[in-house]
Amino acid sequence: MKNTQWKLRDAILLALIGTVFSVIYFLMDPIYQMISGALTTVGLQAFAGELTIGVWMMAGPLAAYVLKRPGTALLAEMIGAAGEMFFGGYWGAATLLSGFIQGAGSELGFTLTAYTNWKIGLWLSTLTGTVVTFGWQFIHSGYGHYHFSMLLLLFVVRYLSIFFFAGVLVNWIERLLDRSKFLRTDND
Repeated sequence: MKNTQWKLRDAILLALIGTVFSVIYFLMDPIYQMISGALTTVGLQAFAGELTIGVWMMAGPLAAYVLKRPGTALLAEMIGAAGEMFFGGYWGAATLLSGFIQGAGSELGFTLTAYTNWKIGLWLSTLTGTVVTFGWQFIHSGYGHYHFSMLLLLFVVRYLSIFFFAGVLVNWIERLLDRSKFLRTDND
């Protein structure tokens, strides 16, 4: 792990990422409710969270991948969750717990590489984020009452959502930022 020293620019970029995603998260609340309502009519309401969770997990991996600093995935998700809560998100203060769990799940993927290989860390974060958040849903939402085949399907849908939004899309955003030279400093 090379340069772990924080600069003012890093803190501002972290706050900016967290704040932008807090708006996105807040805007996702009614979209989630519409998807949930539609799926409830056919008995598949549990899939609403699985389909949309990836969007709520984008701030952490993007911050970690762009800033390349330990702890940024957790911090960005917490900033995003706090912003969503302050904007008046549906889940109120419980959003902070979700942000912590999602951030910790994402952070774990980068931790497994000892913060040395950020690209592999990004892809691992999609897996660890899925496992950690699914474990929380299992406890919090009573997933233990589902049959194994339903649990497996919920897990796969959750992973695909997180893989696409917090993996593929984050990688794409980072590549666009890199090509734009927006993130370059005089030392680069």
